[in-house]
Amino acid sequence: MARYLIDANLPRWFSPWSGSDYEFIHDIGQAWTDSRIWQYAAANALTIVTKDADFSDRVLTSSSGPHVIHIRVGNLTIGDLHRYLSNVWTDVCLASENCRLVQVYRDRIEAIE
Repeated sequence: MARYLIDANLPRWFSPWSGSDYEFIHDIGQAWTDSRIWQYAAANALTIVTKDADFSDRVLTSSSGPHVIHIRVGNLTIGDLHRYLSNVWTDVCLASENCRLVQVYRDRIEAIE
């Protein structure tokens, strides 16, 4: 089963991210660089979930490393973001199983191998 690393730029309390399959940068290394986060995720078979474009750029130029889910919905209230992700999270996770990069937009989900 897939496991996920939620980046510091996303809330920890979202209900789709509860359980032992989720780790949070807030808990393990808030001061970590993107490279350190990348290495940790790769070493621990974690998919990075982030709003940071640096990770999606890196996955496109790397032949190995962790999978990335890039949340690209623009500015939403926390409540709207929670509702939206709650509705699409299962589909996002399924796409991420087979694709190294999943980009989540307000109107679509794009998966790139």
